[in-house]
Amino acid sequence: METKLLVFSPKLLILLFFSFAAFPSPSSSSLAFNFYGASCPSAEFIVKNTVRSASSFDPTIPGKLLRLLFHDCMVEGCDASVLLQGNDTERSDPANASLGGFSVINSAKRVLEIFCPGTVSCADILALAARDAVEIVGGPMLQIPTGRRDGRASVASVVRFNIIDTSFSMDEMMKLFSSKGLSLDDLVILSGAHTIGSAHCSAFSDRFQADSKGKLTSIDASLDKAYANELRKKCPAGVSSSVTVNNDPETSFSFDNQYYRNLMAHKGLFQSDSVLFNDKRTKKMVEDLANDQNSFFERWGQSFLKLTIIGVKSDDEGEIRQSCEVANG
Repeated sequence: METKLLVFSPKLLILLFFSFAAFPSPSSSSLAFNFYGASCPSAEFIVKNTVRSASSFDPTIPGKLLRLLFHDCMVEGCDASVLLQGNDTERSDPANASLGGFSVINSAKRVLEIFCPGTVSCADILALAARDAVEIVGGPMLQIPTGRRDGRASVASVVRFNIIDTSFSMDEMMKLFSSKGLSLDDLVILSGAHTIGSAHCSAFSDRFQADSKGKLTSIDASLDKAYANELRKKCPAGVSSSVTVNNDPETSFSFDNQYYRNLMAHKGLFQSDSVLFNDKRTKKMVEDLANDQNSFFERWGQSFLKLTIIGVKSDDEGEIRQSCEVANG
């Protein structure tokens, strides 16, 4: 699929950078396009090449990188705190147990430390990698600013309060997004990330119930019956915890607007997906996006940019880690 380069106007960028009254992020003003132009000119090329190479061997990598960025930015901001290893870190929380893509970020960091030691942050690598992942599977080519610094702390106890559960209601999702300076439109647009990636059976088990013989039956009337039967076959009672199902049953390895068409067909994998079409506040937007992929791509670029500058750390607020998995000593 041909990619589309989205270039944001100065007026739009100013609006996006400074309109977050609900979630102040003054340090986002320290970000800049081509931040590493002088200090590490090949930084973005190295990240993109690493992502492309990894994705050619493992087609699930793009979805994993995009999810990894969400779980980083929504918890304590985009500071690569989700990458830190250790007891009681964000990464150790059960809600993050199924995250992947860490090896790609670590690989890019190793190369960057050879060519530009102590220069490029892990937070920037993660943001760039997620951006590139979308482009590699057919999504829009985006320009995003860089200059993030890496957080020094990572605490498991803050994860659950900042990550959307797949069983969340519309109001619960809106409240969480609002706390990050993200709008209802951003919620619908960023949910479109589920056009790629996969989920473990446990992530949507609340939509089924086991009968007296242990056979699963659908208890969610909003789910298409044929699709529900397909999910039951892939995830029967007692299925291994390692089994996964594609988020998008139609075009699972392409970043497109099929996700929204799936919602209209009542084939949203999670309850938090289905509610977007069932709720009158967002139904019309889902319909519009299902019918206009160019609009989805354009709006994705705007919402993705807002996501990547949540809670950005700069100067003494953070550091440039030598290794993405360990804070500097």
